Formats: sequence, C-alpha cells, structure tokens
Amino acid sequence: MLAATLLLIALLCVSVLMKVPYTEMSPGPTYNTLGEQGGKPVITVTGHDSYPTSGHLNMTTVQVTGAKYEPSLVNAVIGWLRDDVMVVPHDNVYPKGQSDADAKKLNAEEFASSEDSARTAALKQLGIPVGNDLIVKSVTAGAPAEGKLHAGDQIVAVDGTAVATAEQVVGVVTKHKPGESVVFTVVPRSQGGSAGTRTDVTVPTTRARDLDPKAPAERADLAVVGIGTGVRHTYPFQIDIGLQDVGGPSAGLMFSLGIIDKLTPGGDLTGGKFVAGTGTIDDDGKVGAIGGISMKIIAARDAGAEYFLTPSSNCAEAAKNIPSGLTLIRTDTLDGALKSLEQIRSGQTAALPSCVK
Repeated sequence: MLAATLLLIALLCVSVLMKVPYTEMSPGPTYNTLGEQGGKPVITVTGHDSYPTSGHLNMTTVQVTGAKYEPSLVNAVIGWLRDDVMVVPHDNVYPKGQSDADAKKLNAEEFASSEDSARTAALKQLGIPVGNDLIVKSVTAGAPAEGKLHAGDQIVAVDGTAVATAEQVVGVVTKHKPGESVVFTVVPRSQGGSAGTRTDVTVPTTRARDLDPKAPAERADLAVVGIGTGVRHTYPFQIDIGLQDVGGPSAGLMFSLGIIDKLTPGGDLTGGKFVAGTGTIDDDGKVGAIGGISMKIIAARDAGAEYFLTPSSNCAEAAKNIPSGLTLIRTDTLDGALKSLEQIRSGQTAALPSCVK
C-alpha cells in the first residue's frame, strides 16, 4: 500500500509538472459591425451617402494561448473535458518556429486582406465599380529587392514599360541576364496609391536557383529580383474598418454585410435582430471555412445572438453542439447570406438553410 501510495503521488506530481505540446482556444469577444468600438464606428463611409442601421451583425473571435504557453497534462485534460475550451496540437496553431510576433504579423496581414476582400465583395454586390492596382505583395528575405521594394508598393512600370499584370512584370524582368539591373517605377506604399508620387527604383537581378534552390529546372537560370506581386483594389470612396487587436481572415463575411447595410437606403438588413456569424470571403463573395467554429458559436450565444451565419464547410462541426436558442444558418455566398437575412426580416425563419447534425 505504501508503494502504491508513493507511486500515485509521483504520478500526480508528474501530471501537474509535465508540459504537453498543446494550445488552448476559448470564446473571444464579438464586435457589432454596425456599432461602435472605442467610441468610433466599426465601419465608416466617407465620400458616399451612408444610412442608419439597427440590430446586430456581429463578427466573432477566438482567444488563443501564446506560442510559448505549454499547459500541464492536468490542464490539458481539464480543457478536453470542458465545452468552452478547445485543446489542439500546438503546431496546428503555431507552425514550428513561429513566435507570437510572427503569428501577430501574419494575423494582421490576413485581417487586412480580409478587409480588402470584404469591401470588394460588398461593392460588387451593390453594382459599384472596383478598380485594381498591381502591387508588391511580398519580398523574399535576402533577395536583391529587399530594402528597395516593399510590400504594398504599387508597380506602375518596369524598364519604362507600363505593366498591369504579374505576367507582364515577369516578362520584362526575365529579358535580363542575371546580375543586370531592372528599373521599377513604383508609387511607394507610404504615398497611398495611384495618386501618389512615382519613384524609379533600380533593383539588381540574380539567378532564380541562387534565390531558391528548389526553383524548377526551366526557370533556374532566369533573372529574378525576389518579389511576389498581387492586386490591390481601389474604390470610388473610402470605407474604413476600425478594429484594433483583431487578426485573421474570418471576419470577411460580416464586414461585407455591415458595409452593404450602411450603403443601402432603408436597408436595415437584420430587421433589428441579433445576427452573428463568421466566414472568410473572396472578391466574388464566396464564403470560406474558418477555424474555432465551436468556440465562436458559444461566443455569439453568450453575446445574445439568435442567428449565426455559418460557412457550409463548418456546419457539420458546428452542429455537434449547438448552444440553446441559437440557429445556425448554412452560408455559401454573400448573396446567400443576404437572402437569409431577408427571411429573418420577414419572419420566414422556417425556410432558413440550417446546419443540422
């Protein structure tokens, strides 16, 4: 008995002291995209008429423990037993080597991209034209372009040739021999877009394989500068989204709906109801999957939501444990979400496309 007691004590000590490679997720705060945060509107429209709204279109968040956090075995087991905590492998949230600062930067970039897509999808839905700028999307560490070109710079021309697509940029750069220089005409990101001052930036080239040993054989000896390009949308008026310390791409759908509500005369999309939701969105209004859905529906219900717009690909997981009083609405597109809101306004809730087990 003494030996068994000592062994039990030892096992208890080990379970308390032993750290396990897991991360904990829990329900985070929700934000009404039609309301205010910190005394300022979450969505502000400048240069175009906007209209009063009512009700809630709340985006939802998940709180995640830091990259360095290592729960004890006991804490992990307790988390697994709770309904309002998710315990997931650490590397699922923080890939190996990723720090809190790295995660915060990535989340901020994803959030900014989500805002951009939300504006674009909303304006397209309303039939308002959206323009495009070719920009530097990324700069490879150690590449010739590092320190010369920056993410967000608008590319106007290369070697004096006007460019509008990534293919055109590649075509001009690869005409050079590795080691030769290329002149990029850009509007620096600090100038704020196409109305800013153009600047010529001379960038040397290098061989693709010297920058990336895994470069395909057919490209290995081509000249490169080490940038990735992308598209930045331009709008006929200003739409600001003012949320601090929120990251990730999952608020796109709710931002789009909030923008549409504010730009629609007499719109009042919710009919005064409390609707929450989540989902990424692309430029064409397609709604995509997100992480932490079970935590987000708890956050929504705790905040008072009656309806929750749920990406279709998250429906099966969300429907496993639906909080009492909350209706999950299966959502594939922005247009579909608007139709669901119309049904909520008219009281035809029995016809809503619900998530079921």
